[in-house]
Amino acid sequence: MQTITKYVALVALLFHVQLISAQDSIPTGNNQEKIENLKKLKDDIKAQERDFLKIEVEAINLRLDTGEITNDQADALKKQLAEKRVLNIENRLTIIDNKISLLERNEEGYRANDDEDISQLGFSIGGEEGDNFAGIRIKSKNEPRKYDRRTSSDLVLAFGLNNAIIEGENLDDSPYKFGGSRFFEIGWAWKTRVFKNSNFLRFKYGYSLQINGLKPTDNSYFVQQGDQTVLEEFPVNLKKSKLSITNLVFPVHFEFGPSKKIEKDTYFRYSTHNKFKFGIGGYGGFNIGTRQKLKYELDGERVKDKQKRGFNTTNLVYGLSTYLAFGDTALYVKYDLSPIFKDQLVDQNNISVGVRFDLD
Repeated sequence: MQTITKYVALVALLFHVQLISAQDSIPTGNNQEKIENLKKLKDDIKAQERDFLKIEVEAINLRLDTGEITNDQADALKKQLAEKRVLNIENRLTIIDNKISLLERNEEGYRANDDEDISQLGFSIGGEEGDNFAGIRIKSKNEPRKYDRRTSSDLVLAFGLNNAIIEGENLDDSPYKFGGSRFFEIGWAWKTRVFKNSNFLRFKYGYSLQINGLKPTDNSYFVQQGDQTVLEEFPVNLKKSKLSITNLVFPVHFEFGPSKKIEKDTYFRYSTHNKFKFGIGGYGGFNIGTRQKLKYELDGERVKDKQKRGFNTTNLVYGLSTYLAFGDTALYVKYDLSPIFKDQLVDQNNISVGVRFDLD
């Protein structure tokens, strides 16, 4: 289920673009220009591998300072990493030398492609590798992992049933259809480990686009009468009547739950894969659009009426939310403390129950 959900969400809603920058494949230009560029690239390769070694050695020194490893273990790890980087330089320079040889013995326009590159920049969704900005991961192909990454990020996707709690009435008496009224949410969330040596508590924050839908019963539709919004019976038979309220919100949650610590020679991570998680918090934001959609037949013709107006909906929205998850999949509940319509004689507050997926 989790695999299918990830596939559908990433294919239908997201993009994955690979941009190759400063690639080691043979550059454009005449053969002599290409050869000169490749010779310069050899120095860049040496510098890059040395920089990577410095980062890896710093990670080992940090483990030594915290007492995780002994001096002998640290020396052995440094020796292994140094040997690896020396071999990396030799192998990558051999590839460059082979390209130069190809160019020197072939005529202009000859082109050879292979996978060797000095810097491959990947733009993709989620994951813990590389630097992350606004949900976009930018990574270098050969970049070593950071020793401790306390912040990760997820795509948030949620949907389910929507309705309203009306002051003085039971939910059973709601004027909105239970099966037909739905909500949808998509957004991005960052998750930061609160404590240095424990991942039991995480602070989760981000932004989401929430669309709350309400479908009235009894052939009704919404009518704005001055500063009041009321339901009235439509003069002809309605095939569809739906009010959609779109909000941009900024959720904040505290997330609790166990995790597995994965320790490697030069880094460690906490994984919550296939673990129970509980989140509780709230959100605040803005109403960025309200629309009513009506479908009916008039004089034998099908009519679709889309009304974009305020309908006296609340401009500033805020509420509480919670989720109980196993792995990536959660039961999700959110409740608006702000009323759906402002300045009403009777307050109505939106409530949503559904499933939520945090896709890393």
